[in-house]
Amino acid sequence: MIGDGMGTISDKVLICSSLKEAVSLVSGKDVSVERKQAVHGGDANDAYKLFLSDGEALFLKANSISNKDFFRAEAEGVAAIRTTGTIRVPNIHAIGTDDGYSFLLMEFIERAVTVQDFWEKLGTGLAAMHKADVSSFVTDGKYGFNSDNYIGAGSQKNTPKSSWIEFFSECRLRPQFELASRYFDGSFIRKTNWLLDNLDRFLYEPEKPSLLHGDLWAGNFMSDEKGQPMLIDPAVYVGCNEADIAMTELFGGFNRKFYDAYFKAMGFIPGYDDRRDLYNLYHLTNHLNLFGSSYLSAVIRTIERYC
Repeated sequence: MIGDGMGTISDKVLICSSLKEAVSLVSGKDVSVERKQAVHGGDANDAYKLFLSDGEALFLKANSISNKDFFRAEAEGVAAIRTTGTIRVPNIHAIGTDDGYSFLLMEFIERAVTVQDFWEKLGTGLAAMHKADVSSFVTDGKYGFNSDNYIGAGSQKNTPKSSWIEFFSECRLRPQFELASRYFDGSFIRKTNWLLDNLDRFLYEPEKPSLLHGDLWAGNFMSDEKGQPMLIDPAVYVGCNEADIAMTELFGGFNRKFYDAYFKAMGFIPGYDDRRDLYNLYHLTNHLNLFGSSYLSAVIRTIERYC
C-alpha cells in the first residue's frame, strides 16, 4: 500500500516527488528524458513514450494533481494481478507528482504480432487468475477490495461484503443508479430500486470468489514484445468471474477461441447469457454517467428487460 513520502507498493513501485527523480531511480544512473512521443488509446490520462539519454525507453501516464489517486489505484491493481502469477501485467516503476501534474512511470513494451495461440493463452491465463487465492485482497469479507479504486474516470466503491449479490447491489449498481438519477423520472427510479431489491432472482452466489480485472474490454489487453497476452489498466476487485467475461462481450466480444479456452479451464454455469446483461448494466450506467445520454437507451432497455 502507498504511504506518505518515498515508499513502495509491494516493495517495487517508488513514490517520487518529481519525474526526473523517478527516471533516475528507475534507471539507476543519471539519465534524462531527451524527447517524448504521445501515445493514443486511453481517455482518462495523457500517455507518452519517453526516450531517454541512454537509449532506453519508458512509458509515462500523466493526469492532473487532483487525479493523482488514479495512479495509486492502478499500481495497486497491477500489483494484485501480479501476485497471482498467472498472466503478465506491465512493471510499474514509480508514481508521483511534478509541477502541476501527477504521473505513473512504467516499462515501455513494444507490441509484437500475436502468437498463433494468443487467444487460447489469454483465455486460460484469465481462468487461472480467476482461480487464484484472493484472501489477501479483501480482508474483511469475501467480495470487494482492500481499497476503493476507479472504473475509467469514475469512482469504484469496494467496501467488503460477505455476499456477492449484496456487493453487486450496494457497491456497483446503486452508486451508478444514484449518479444517473438525473436521467430518470420517478417511475423509472422505482424500477431501479425494485431491481436492486430483487437481484437474487437473477444472480447467484459463486462457489469461489475471483480476482477480477474489472474493466476487461479490447483496449485493456495487448500482446507483449514476444506476442504473448498481457493485461493492462485494471480496475480490480474480488467478485464473480462472470462479471469479467460479461465485460468482454459488451463492445463486440473477443475471439471465439478465447471463450472456448476460458470455459474449458473454468467451467460454465448455465444461465450466463441471462446474467450477462445485468453485469454489463454496471458498465453501461457508468458510461452514461461519464459520457452522457448516448448510453441512456441501452441502460433503460437493460433495466426494463429485468423489470
